[in-house]
Amino acid sequence: MKLRIISCATAIAVLTAVAIPVGLGAQEKQDHKHHHYQLIDLGTFGGPTSRNDGIYPPLNNEGSGIGMADTTTPDPFYPNFNPLLLPGGASDPYIFRAFESDHGELVALEPLPGGYSAWPTSISQSGLIAGTAINGALDPITGYPEETAVFWHRGKITNLGTLGGYESGAGMVNSRGQVTGFSGNAIPDPNSLFGLGTQTRAFLWDERNGMQDIETLGGLDAASPFINERGQIAGFSYTSDMAVDPFLWEPPSERHPNGKMIDLGSLGGTSGGEGDGVALNNRGQVVGASNIAGDLYAHPFLWTAPGPMRDLGTLGGPGGVANAINEAGEVVGFADLPAGAGSSTDAFLWKKGEMTDLGVLAGHCFSGAFSINAKTQVTASSFPCDGSPAHAVLWENSGPMVDLNDLVSGADVTLTGSFINDRGEITAGGVLANGDLHIFLLIPCDENHPGVEGCDYTMVEASVTVPRSSSAVRNPSSRTLPQSLMRRMSRYHVPGLAFRLRN
Repeated sequence: MKLRIISCATAIAVLTAVAIPVGLGAQEKQDHKHHHYQLIDLGTFGGPTSRNDGIYPPLNNEGSGIGMADTTTPDPFYPNFNPLLLPGGASDPYIFRAFESDHGELVALEPLPGGYSAWPTSISQSGLIAGTAINGALDPITGYPEETAVFWHRGKITNLGTLGGYESGAGMVNSRGQVTGFSGNAIPDPNSLFGLGTQTRAFLWDERNGMQDIETLGGLDAASPFINERGQIAGFSYTSDMAVDPFLWEPPSERHPNGKMIDLGSLGGTSGGEGDGVALNNRGQVVGASNIAGDLYAHPFLWTAPGPMRDLGTLGGPGGVANAINEAGEVVGFADLPAGAGSSTDAFLWKKGEMTDLGVLAGHCFSGAFSINAKTQVTASSFPCDGSPAHAVLWENSGPMVDLNDLVSGADVTLTGSFINDRGEITAGGVLANGDLHIFLLIPCDENHPGVEGCDYTMVEASVTVPRSSSAVRNPSSRTLPQSLMRRMSRYHVPGLAFRLRN
């Protein structure tokens, strides 16, 4: 049976030109006030690139961020690379170091012995960090440089090992030091998740018990990218009939001393969930994407105990993905508009049973939302029709979305993807004028951040356009989502794991 990667990109059948209004009129203008942001380039360790896409969360509520940054040391394995290490499977000619930033100061995290590359995947609210590192060996099955799940505490690294296989990768870490992720074991598996060649198992690691296999939904493989502060784990697993369903794992209790894995089911399809679109809050609510009957499209879902899975719907089109959820149960993602509606895919906010279309920037064709904080501030990316770099956007105070590039000054950069914490601080990737990628920190110049050097505390009043249904806004010649945007939109939210479902 062929298993599909569920994402908004793969859920789209036909993408066409002029958009139909959803709730708001075309070219509707509103005046909203937004804070300026002080922009800090976190830089690199001498090389060209720093990144934090695919990390969840890349910034905690204390203002500590994580990412990777290039050194000037050539990678001894280049051009061979492990496609699971960096989101999108990108190679890098330089050794890169995992880092932690404390309000703009870059601090390298200890690598595994040998000084090879490392990628952080999550930072807890208490500052604990999980990630994945190259250990210096080559996987004899795949031929890739081996990656191993790791844990950092106060900059010192711990190798979490594997469940008997050659590779493992971390997902998230909570404030109790519990780490989740995936690991290969020693049992051959032709349908291995991520192509490891062996069974791929979901794990839970802590310092006391080490790495533990938390089992599956009846199939051979599973992965567990998400954990909350209660120790609940969300992930996805093969079932006994080789479907893929999302799960919620409840920690050990008197009734279930080994923990309990709950199958969250599906919305009628055979592939119920996957790594690109699953997220978990501290109330045990899970969101993601699930195939509907026929397996041609996926819809965003919300699961709240005791279930069943709730279909959040779309913006009138065939498919969508939920990417993030806050503690209030508000959900963001991206969803399709009706066929013939032009842009095909817009960012959405689902709140109290209602889905709101967040739109796109003027002159752009697609958008997707990827983070939401406790104040219902949403960060998203809006994609130009010509495939040029996305623009990071902010949606707040009932909208409309505003380009974050218009709320900063003094840098020749295009801010692309972004994440916002509960204090309103934002971390964003940016493309420099020379094409290099850097990570930036955006500190709001507001009453909660007084005395920030370089901050402009004057409010900016921005007249913003709500682009909905004009051919001047939606490029009628752009009828399909470019492959580069499909990859970027469908991979953004995976916490360091380039999750793939193999045939």
